[in-house]
Amino acid sequence: MDNNLREGLRWLEQAEADLKTCQDCLEDKNYYASAFFSQQSAEKALKGFLYSKGFRALLTHSVVDLLEEISKGQESFKELINLGKELDRHYIGSRYPNFYPSGAPYRYYTREMTETCLNYATLILTEVKKYLKE
Repeated sequence: MDNNLREGLRWLEQAEADLKTCQDCLEDKNYYASAFFSQQSAEKALKGFLYSKGFRALLTHSVVDLLEEISKGQESFKELINLGKELDRHYIGSRYPNFYPSGAPYRYYTREMTETCLNYATLILTEVKKYLKE
């Protein structure tokens, strides 16, 4: 196995662990944390894809930016950009009180919102796994 693929699979493994954390948080009704880990899962899966192709120094945390980069060579990822827009909303919004006009972020999150995030992250992870294999 070449080093690029090895690095990509390492990131994919963490993306899968983050998705499980998302599911665990959902079950525990920690909706804000579940939404954040959905974003993290998608971000790490996409970075794994790019690392497997030889990319380095991926400094963004934006799922949309990563999807746009991958879409230059893999058309199927273009269809996921709107999912990435939703997930990117939760990278900061789920964690920082100054993102919302009042109250702590966790108060803004619902089960429905979190289930949507989990679904979107799962779709992105599934698409990456089609291309990232040993």
